[in-house]
Amino acid sequence: MGTSISLILLRSPSLRSLCTCSCSQGSIYLYKDSYYYTRLLQHCISPQILNTIHGQIITSGLQKSPFLAAKLVSQYADFCRMEDARQVFDVVSNRDVLLWNVVVRGYANLGPFEKAVEVYQLMRCSGVCPNRYTFPFVLKACAALGDGRKGQAIHGHVFRAGFESDLFVGNALVALYARCGDVVIARKLFDGIPGRDLVSWNSMIAGYSQNNCVHQALMLFHKMLRERTASMPDRVTCVTLLPVCAQLAAVQEGMWIHSYIIKMGMEVDVALGSGLVGMYARCGHLDVAHDIFLRIPNKNIVVWNAIIGGFGMHGLADQAIEMFTQMVEEGVRPDDISILCIISACSHGGMVEKGLEIFERMEDYGVERNVGHYACVVDLLGRAGRLHEAFTFIESMPMDGGKDVWGALLGACRIHNNLELAEQAARRLFVLDQENAGRYVLLAKMYEVAGRFDDAARVRKMMKERRVRKPLGCSEIEVDRIIHTFGVEDGSHPMTGQIYDTLDRLEMVIEDVAG
Repeated sequence: MGTSISLILLRSPSLRSLCTCSCSQGSIYLYKDSYYYTRLLQHCISPQILNTIHGQIITSGLQKSPFLAAKLVSQYADFCRMEDARQVFDVVSNRDVLLWNVVVRGYANLGPFEKAVEVYQLMRCSGVCPNRYTFPFVLKACAALGDGRKGQAIHGHVFRAGFESDLFVGNALVALYARCGDVVIARKLFDGIPGRDLVSWNSMIAGYSQNNCVHQALMLFHKMLRERTASMPDRVTCVTLLPVCAQLAAVQEGMWIHSYIIKMGMEVDVALGSGLVGMYARCGHLDVAHDIFLRIPNKNIVVWNAIIGGFGMHGLADQAIEMFTQMVEEGVRPDDISILCIISACSHGGMVEKGLEIFERMEDYGVERNVGHYACVVDLLGRAGRLHEAFTFIESMPMDGGKDVWGALLGACRIHNNLELAEQAARRLFVLDQENAGRYVLLAKMYEVAGRFDDAARVRKMMKERRVRKPLGCSEIEVDRIIHTFGVEDGSHPMTGQIYDTLDRLEMVIEDVAG
């Protein structure tokens, strides 16, 4: 190895202290034992230095050492160079479990995620038994792929290997099933994890949130706070729960989280800031949302979208447009969500021409139109009563109008009582969204208002034949931070007997007072 290359290793004091060298004919020769190269790799600070160390390992003939190979693979993965990491791995023939694990971990973190599963299968075929560190990596890859079938197969391997009760493996299984949409199994696994840690709680809360089980997410958070053995929330918990509070308009919980963030001295960065802005805006506290927005440093597109969407949601189209213009002027490029937010704001504010102008300028912003944007324009025109223009717009779309597009038109027809166009929209929706009971009910009610009771009966008969049922209405009440849900003649609540007994006694009191 020439002097010019070797000297790269000696520029850092920490690296230089590791080197014991001798000079001969203008070259620097380093000791070639594995321990030395291991220490050297621990102080590697750049890809260039890593390449140099790797070259010296090859020159020293130590490239087939499983231990050194594992260190090299890990370093290449740290620099996001999995192709180089895989070349190191492929050279080694006598691979140990550590080497297999670092390769699986690299692919699970950086992708392609399929490669992580592929290497895991090669590992099993080679006769090397996976350990408690292997399974979390490969399960993470399955979760990233959303591949529940492969995940279930690996779950079987976990069970046979006796690692199902392991904390790290259990957390990975919870995250896998939640990511694949099976929150019931995820919760069973969560409940069975001995000595749950903060990652366990965060994984399950995030699983509920990702699958729109917002009530369960909030209830689990309350359970986390009540259990003395549970860890206290961290930044991840707060980031996960703020959108839940926004969706439920649970301002008390949202304010508690905000107070907790301040108390713990957490920096309100773009992740926490966008969550707080969205939560306060959704709950109607726009002044607080705007104040937090102004305090967030280095605002990214997510933060801007949160404040624009907040103003638009409450019909404050002028403010939404002002924020949108300011965002563009500050050099933040709009994305597809930005355009949805601003067109929706124009729709709620009755600013049709401005909304159409922004839609036409999407190419200037570098944003590709999708069906959601077309649905927003249909809603924009429909709310303004320009129904035939909305219908013509749908017919001229470069793609087929989906259920959201025709649903927006049907909703506008109900507002403006245009039964003719409503029938055309409904005919398409009965094919595109035939399990949605709301479409049938809306058209049937329009027929009833128009006195066309036979047509209304025909639509309701169609619902019955297709076994489409309207979701039952329910009421909710929060008592001691627990949300209770009640439906008509609902007997599922564990305290049903006491509830109806209390209602009967209240009815008797009312009768006595009225009498």
